[in-house]
Amino acid sequence: MDKFMTAAQAAELICDGDTVGLMGGGGGLMEATHMFEAVQARFLATQSPRQLTMLHALGIGDKKTKGMNCFAHEGLVKRVIGGHWVWSPAMQQLALDNKIEAYILPGGVSSQLMREIGAGRPGLITHVGLGTVCDPRHGGGKMNDAAQEDLAEVIQMDGREWLRYKPFPIHVAIVRASAADAEGNISFEHEAANLDAQSLALAARNSGGKVIVQVKERVATGSFKAREVRIPAAWVDAIVVDPDQQTSYAIPFDPAFSGELTGEPRRQSEAADHAAEVAAAAEAFGERQAVARRAAVELFNSGKARPVINYGVGVPDAVAKLIAARNEQHRIYQTIEHGTYGGTLMDGPLFGYARNAHAMLDAATQFDFYGGGGLDIAFLGFGEFDEEGSVNVSRLGGITVGPGGFIDIAQNARKVVFCGTLAAKGVKLATGDGQMRVLQQGGVKKLVKQVDQITFSGPQGLVRKQEVLYLTERASFRLTPEGVELFELAPGIDLQRDVLDQMEFQPRIAADLKVMAAEFFNAAL
Repeated sequence: MDKFMTAAQAAELICDGDTVGLMGGGGGLMEATHMFEAVQARFLATQSPRQLTMLHALGIGDKKTKGMNCFAHEGLVKRVIGGHWVWSPAMQQLALDNKIEAYILPGGVSSQLMREIGAGRPGLITHVGLGTVCDPRHGGGKMNDAAQEDLAEVIQMDGREWLRYKPFPIHVAIVRASAADAEGNISFEHEAANLDAQSLALAARNSGGKVIVQVKERVATGSFKAREVRIPAAWVDAIVVDPDQQTSYAIPFDPAFSGELTGEPRRQSEAADHAAEVAAAAEAFGERQAVARRAAVELFNSGKARPVINYGVGVPDAVAKLIAARNEQHRIYQTIEHGTYGGTLMDGPLFGYARNAHAMLDAATQFDFYGGGGLDIAFLGFGEFDEEGSVNVSRLGGITVGPGGFIDIAQNARKVVFCGTLAAKGVKLATGDGQMRVLQQGGVKKLVKQVDQITFSGPQGLVRKQEVLYLTERASFRLTPEGVELFELAPGIDLQRDVLDQMEFQPRIAADLKVMAAEFFNAAL
């Protein structure tokens, strides 16, 4: 049977009420754009398929028309279980208006749950999510009033609490790869990551569903070495060739992103990356760079000669750039949740991509490594944090944001360094001369009495004996059994006016309150 067909024909395989697993990582990373658009076109023309449940582990889209935006139509989607929602404002609006059932799962949990579903096991049993919004005692993953079902339950085993994320059948998986041979064997060789393609395909195949694979090219049978096949033909039902498939929305193809460069070309590319990072570090100095300098101090205080680290989005990517500009990458093992090790990390719409990566694993395996305790230190952003040390990044201002890999990473790193600004909306700061001055206070306080939603649990962090820091441009805080403690001030900052008056709770003040080094705030250094 010929498995090759048009995108429109493949879209016909999706039935009303189906649960559809999707993959992607923002910016077009491993996104089956052509297939997404075909499903949208079918719905707009025929009003079918309808009432779908969509599942995706990470963010998918461009904040405009691509990715999850293709499915953001009333009637097309009934339920979305999304790891990260910000790439689709249209889907966020449907959730806000209660026109869909909106849920979140940790990104790693989603990838691992697909593997468990494919293996026929009773869901995913894990500690990840305890004490957070995914715990049924704190929301059960529900993000709006239309969502009524808890996606997980608390169970007891061996005297410990665990979460069991419930399994459900996957009727259709839409995955993306590089090439398919005439038999239907699938290769990822030109992709910038592996993500959860294999887990999704496994879940759909063993649920009795359909596996649709979008690729850039069809090659002859026998073109692949056995180890190059990541999804075997036995799992695949339909293959759609899109000759216009790109590495990202903006990049047609770059072998540095797919990890195909070796030897001298790779070294030349790495040198160019380093020069670009140095140039980026020379941009206008501001609070992001000041916080990054302070945070970088923690990198080599972790007790490991060469720690395994993860960088999140926002201010943490300034830490990554700083380490690269200092040419200190050799002192760390750099990872990101997409499954990539080493290389030069991209940011903004290309977060999740790495040039000249040293290794690429499947996402589920990467999250196994994190969940088992392999991560020494993580640099993550925060939307807000409270007096218990709990952090919210998953729902801000009533808008569903989602955690992506945040919960899996924050809950499992031995040391977590949350980086961000102390306030938002209208803040005006001046720095660069060795001090930090607040010219205008912000209209939104980010250090709150109680977070709107728990994406990282301070109490659970204490139970797990994690070292937890909260670094801002004005002050540094740490998690203690007695609550959040302020232990450092930036030079030029008034404790009462610029910090305590801008918080909704009274932190403990360290007996040996210190002033941060002026060099963190000096643009000339």
